Amino acid sequence: MTTELLLRMSGVSKSFLGVRVLHGVDLELHPGELHALVGENGAGKSTLMKVLAGVHRADGGTIELEGRPVSFEHPVQAQRAGVTTVFQEFNLLPERTVAENVFLGREIRRRGLVDGRAMERATAELLAELGLEGIAPRSRVRSLSVAEQQIVEIVKALSHDARIISMDEPTAALADHEVEVLYRIIGRLRERGVAVLYVSHRMKEIFDLADTITVLKDGYRVDTVPADGVSPSELVRKMVGRPVSAVFPERLEPHGAHVGRVRLSVAGGGNTQLDGIGFEVRGGEILGLGGLQGSGRTEVAHALFGVERFTRGEVSVDGRRVDPRSPRQAVRSGLVLVTEDRKTQGLALNQSVAANGRLVLDAVWPLGSARRARRLPGILSSVELVARGGHGQEVRYLSGGNQQKVVLAKWLATEPGVMVLDEPTRGIDVGAKQAVYRLMRELAAAGVAIVLISSELPELIGMSDRLVVLRDGRVAGELPGGSGEEAVMAAATGSPHGDGSAAHDPRASASAGDASPDGPSSSEENGGGSPARHEEAAP
Repeated sequence: MTTELLLRMSGVSKSFLGVRVLHGVDLELHPGELHALVGENGAGKSTLMKVLAGVHRADGGTIELEGRPVSFEHPVQAQRAGVTTVFQEFNLLPERTVAENVFLGREIRRRGLVDGRAMERATAELLAELGLEGIAPRSRVRSLSVAEQQIVEIVKALSHDARIISMDEPTAALADHEVEVLYRIIGRLRERGVAVLYVSHRMKEIFDLADTITVLKDGYRVDTVPADGVSPSELVRKMVGRPVSAVFPERLEPHGAHVGRVRLSVAGGGNTQLDGIGFEVRGGEILGLGGLQGSGRTEVAHALFGVERFTRGEVSVDGRRVDPRSPRQAVRSGLVLVTEDRKTQGLALNQSVAANGRLVLDAVWPLGSARRARRLPGILSSVELVARGGHGQEVRYLSGGNQQKVVLAKWLATEPGVMVLDEPTRGIDVGAKQAVYRLMRELAAAGVAIVLISSELPELIGMSDRLVVLRDGRVAGELPGGSGEEAVMAAATGSPHGDGSAAHDPRASASAGDASPDGPSSSEENGGGSPARHEEAAP
């Protein structure tokens, strides 16, 4: 990073429908710098990025690029000036090739005709500059993984001779090894002098990558600090106005005081992906289900919920043996699953909050759903839902945290005895996470048995009464609540001393300050995306 100033945004303001979402924000970028933009959902991060990208035009303030005033009225203008953005929802044509997407709208021509081979050669050179192999310029984009599609977006940005690349939650949908690839790509971009504006809820990524951190809150710039001059706990305090110690709420009663009868029991559970799965969860207890990606955590959740059912072993809910062959049967037995992907599996984004709250009731108890739905307003209030348009507002316009609260309310309306929560705080900010944690404590105190699946070790340890760790589809060990991260990673990796555990999982946190995940995340202004078919309560 050099001292030369590449970008200066001064006093940038923006309003939507009379509501001010940015209040005189300042930001500077230098060549080769990674500048992290952090804050709760609704803080203004995505809006600021979209102003820079030419998606929105600022109402006030100035933007200077290498000392020259600029005003982008369209993303194409920003791209031509060397400013590009990789959004969470990629702007790619799936039926076209990688090379065709990279040069979309500015195809290389020879004698008036599109020169496909020249575009493929140029794309191959860009991929080689990033040290990437395995992505063929002729491949159809629809055949690529999410991580590979993201790489195509970055290569497209480089083809514009980008000097600034903004990345909005770039690791939200990536596996651990793909995160490592992204780290390497970012390193190469910085070596080329490209400045990166980086938005993420993941504390570990921020401190792994950032030179400088700017904190936004309620549309205001709270502070800009060197990354090595602030601790994770100090950063969380700046973001939410509370110390990190308050992130994981205390149990409402002393541990064990509220634990009741066994509500969920699994003995010898197995299928093509799992073997010998066994554990019990009592009412009032939060059981953490840990392990590295691919260990079988989500597969256990799906087996319990009748998606990919156990073909051997026994499952009991409240002392009754159950064998759910569908999510509908699982719900009727008193067990529900909050899936990790709320957008495609948990919500009908183009429907209202109220309609989403009734999705499961209408599917499982169509004749009695109206009576059961009478509790919904109270449930939506209890999960601390914030919807400016009330319960008639379309869910796609809610922040990621409020979308997740609608998912939780939908399941709470079924009055479950057992809740399996798969990555329940993925992609939501610290404040919204605290609301989810408080709700979990309240449900446990009311006698609900909770199974918590999380990739974030601080979350798993901070919220669980006991931990069951999986490895290769089997139970690798059981640990008491409050166990250290090294013990959990040792069980997850099979290492007797936890050797190299942090290197196995680039998302594993090294401090309790890493209290903000992960994940598919939504923008602050809306959840985005297309309407989802509701699958969780399907027959």
